[in-house]
Amino acid sequence: MAELMLVAYATKNGSTREIAQSIADTLRKEGLVVDFRRAADVRDIRPYSSVVVGGGLYTNHLHRDARRFLRRHRRPLGDRSLWLFSSGPLDPSAGERDIPPVPGVRRIAVRLDAKGHATFGGQLDGTATGWMARMIVKSGRGGDFRDFGQITAWASEIAAAMAAEEVRRRETHQ
Repeated sequence: MAELMLVAYATKNGSTREIAQSIADTLRKEGLVVDFRRAADVRDIRPYSSVVVGGGLYTNHLHRDARRFLRRHRRPLGDRSLWLFSSGPLDPSAGERDIPPVPGVRRIAVRLDAKGHATFGGQLDGTATGWMARMIVKSGRGGDFRDFGQITAWASEIAAAMAAEEVRRRETHQ
């Protein structure tokens, strides 16, 4: 039976959900069994052998629900393969170069021994909620800066890492 993978996300306006959905869809196309859930809705990670967690960045901090998920499940996450992603730059920079995680996410990644992290461009349009978001859009700095080719490629790298891990596990048990 295939092991179950979790893709969990935290979002304010829905952009990060669409990134997480793309990751989950890619992992499924690569043959993995994936559960796709809001981070705030996940109560137990015992069924999952590996986890991808992502959240939007707001004033250089990972979305609160993603931070809470990672804090609440920190012990069992130590026994699982973990990847993290952030979304947020409202410019093309994330599609042009590798952007390191913000300091808080970097600390989380080190503490939980994450296998990888990616920062993806964000998206903010006129439907965004919150005073600051509306001001950003009104100033003309909104837009959609997500690069779904980049997102798919990153998810494919995760699938390849999972496949290699499975081969190593089988070779060890022979």
